[in-house]
This record gives sequence, C-alpha cells and structure tokens, in this order.
Amino acid sequence: MPKNTILNMFRIKTLRSRMFFTFLLLIIFRLGSVLTIPGINPQALTLYFNSLTRGNNAFVHYMDFFAGGAFSNFSVFMLGVMPYISTQIIMQLALIIFPSLKRIVQEDGGQKKLQKWIRISTVFVCLLQSLAITYYAASIPSAIVITNQVFFRLFAMLAVTTGTMIAVWFGDQITARGIGNGISMLIFAGIIARFPSSIWELGNMVRNNDINIVFVIIVLIMFVGIIYFVIYEQQGQRKIAVHYAKRVIGRKMYGGANTYIPFKINPSGVIPVIFASSFLMFPLQIASSFGQNVRWVAKIAGILSPTGMWYNLFLVLLIVFFAYFYTQVTLNPIEIAKNIRENGGSIPGIRT
Repeated sequence: MPKNTILNMFRIKTLRSRMFFTFLLLIIFRLGSVLTIPGINPQALTLYFNSLTRGNNAFVHYMDFFAGGAFSNFSVFMLGVMPYISTQIIMQLALIIFPSLKRIVQEDGGQKKLQKWIRISTVFVCLLQSLAITYYAASIPSAIVITNQVFFRLFAMLAVTTGTMIAVWFGDQITARGIGNGISMLIFAGIIARFPSSIWELGNMVRNNDINIVFVIIVLIMFVGIIYFVIYEQQGQRKIAVHYAKRVIGRKMYGGANTYIPFKINPSGVIPVIFASSFLMFPLQIASSFGQNVRWVAKIAGILSPTGMWYNLFLVLLIVFFAYFYTQVTLNPIEIAKNIRENGGSIPGIRT
C-alpha cells in the first residue's frame, strides 16, 4: 500500500471517524467475549477445559475459532454472529426453492421484509443453540451456581440470544458507519484475537523441543505464500465491455457511455468457507451438547468432530456447493442481461 494512502487514512476526517468507530465497536465486542453469562462459575470452566485432552477439546477449539475464545468463557457473545449467518443461508436457499417468496422480496420494500424475517428467525436459532449450551454446561462439574435449573436455562438462553442480536446490531452499525462489511469484521476480530495465544503456544513448543524450528520456518513461508497467491487470485478479473446507446428523455440526453462488467476469478471470495463452517457448526453444537446422555446423538457428534475425516469431507463438499450457490445468487446471467437490455446497453459482438 502506498505511503500516501496510509497517511490519508488519518488525514481525511470522514475516513478517520469511520476507522475509530469500527475500532470502538470491535473493542466493545472483544470485551464482551470475556463477560461470562450469569449463573456460570468461571473457575470451574477454566479447570474443566484445562483438564481436557486435545482430542476431547476439538469441539471447544472449533467454536472458539470463530468466537475468539468467547465459547470457552461462556460469554454473552459465545455464539457470535454464526446463528445470523446460518439463518441467512437457510433464507437464501428458501428464495431459490420457493419462487413466490422470491417475488415478494423483489417487490418494493421486499429487502426490508427479508431482513426482518432473517432477524426473527435468528432469534429462534439462538434460543435453540443456547438451550443446547445449557445442557453442555450441566455436564461440567460445578459450572452452574444457580440451583434452579429451569431458571438458569431461561436466563442463559435470554443472555446468549441478546448477546448475539447485539453482535448483529454491531455488524450493521459497522457496515453503515464504519469500514467494510460489519459481520465479516466481527468474524475477523474473533479469529485474529486467537493469534497472540497461538504464537505464544508455538514459542513454548519450540523452546521445549516439541516441534522443530525448521518446520516452523517452512510453515511460516507457506503461510505468507498462500496469502500472497490468494490476494493475487482475488484481484484477477475479466472485463466484458458494455456499450450504452444515447437516449433522449425530455430535454436531456442519457447514455452513450462505455463501461464493463467485471467477472472475477473468484466472485464469492471467502463467503463459501464461512457459510460451510457455520452450516456445519449448527448440527455439531446441537449433537455435542445434547449427546451427553443419548448414544445415537453422541455418535453423530463423533462423526462430525472437527478432527475427523467425515467433517472435512462434508466441509469440502459444502464449500464447493456454496461457491456455486453464492455465485449464482450474486451473478445471475439472466438478471444481468435484463438490466443491460432495459438500459439500452449491448455487448460488442453479442446479439440480443
């Protein structure tokens, strides 16, 4: 990035205000990740998770990856924005399956109705996932300090659901008044928050000769190389020229401009990975939480373990599916052709 661009980030008042606003909400979000829900003993959580082996702790590590450690803290933000993303996936699939629902969304004010349905559905998803969390908490010795189990479950469900909806509101505010996509920024903040502890753990393993320093260097080189190629690939695009004819409407002349349609090599970006992970997270959490005393549910949790073969197979298949699905939603060739035709545009060499 050029030096002047970095300086302009602080010189331009509007951009500076957006940056500070984004950082402020991200800081509040991170502070909330250590705020334990009422009725939970934090010391009991620490003892329990420290006593788990790496294999038994795979589910917790997976949940903490997106929540930035909020799950192991049983924080009010322990679900993050994943229920909202899962609901978005279900709603987008519903729009494709039910044409009548898609027609309603395409009407005036249809997008507002869609967002309202997504938020209402997110509340129900949060209540179900938070209920599963209460059963998971009941399996941890001395974790619950409230003797009335019904009261604890209701209070925990209310706290976790409220925390998720506040996180979604944070994301909306960042999108409107901050920098970038708010939901993606919250997920990024949760992932990047794990870096310091991971680096510290890696340093301890090197000092204790548990891992070879040469292997660490090779992995870091590969890490930087992958980032470089991802950025290089993300910038690749093919420009399809579009010519718009001049039109006279009243006393004004419109059109006559030449532009292009940018078709990226990877138009969906990292969205398929996020969608696939959140889609698998929902059944994984339900199975891991309710499977303590139900044998067949525990078997499903074992199959969907993040360290297992079946989980990775399902993840790859879902990534491929959502890559095609999201590309179809964002780059519908029929709608693009319709918009070009209605605005008097044409693609050189292509008959309409």
